[in-house]
Amino acid sequence: MIDIWFLTALILMIWIALSIIRVAAGPTAADRVVGLDTINTIVVALMIILSVAYNQLIYVDIAIVYALLSFVSTLYIAKYLEGGF
Repeated sequence: MIDIWFLTALILMIWIALSIIRVAAGPTAADRVVGLDTINTIVVALMIILSVAYNQLIYVDIAIVYALLSFVSTLYIAKYLEGGF
């Protein structure tokens, strides 16, 4: 029987695939950045769900660091697109 956590992880992976399509087909750079940020957010959620599924706390720590790096990189890209270097 499939555990509910793995089913949720599978649904999140499908959403990541849809977001990758959005990043590839985005008409503007801002749309691509939003798609990339969506992917990063879903990956953080996926790490936390897998942490619960495997009963490993280390995935939560990795998810926190990944979320911080994702946030900083999104700010950096937004500043670049604004032309504020």
